Amino acid sequence: MLILQPGSHFEWLTVLAEHKIGQVSSFPPGSMKLVEAGGKKVLIVNAEGTIHAIGNDCTHRGGPLNEGTLEGKVVTCPWHGGQFDVTTGKATAPPPKSDSPAFKVKIQGNDVMLILP
Repeated sequence: MLILQPGSHFEWLTVLAEHKIGQVSSFPPGSMKLVEAGGKKVLIVNAEGTIHAIGNDCTHRGGPLNEGTLEGKVVTCPWHGGQFDVTTGKATAPPPKSDSPAFKVKIQGNDVMLILP
């Protein structure tokens, strides 16, 4: 049982899981790679020298974004041409109407760590 005193403050803390997904050298600039971590399929992209992570399934019909094309910071789905900003997961061109989840990436030394809820 949790008892709070008057005026006290309580916050729920979310524990995030870190998954080592490779070395920095595994993700050269302009590359896209599918990884599976924490039961999720995640697209790892090195866009203009920075590594980002978004959900790999297109939010339109589930197309595999890792089989699409990357131009700058935008990945295009190979099935119907939907586009997503890999830095935020935001859908930038139809047909997708919803954004892709974006995940945090952390570099520890030479290790690339994917942080998932």
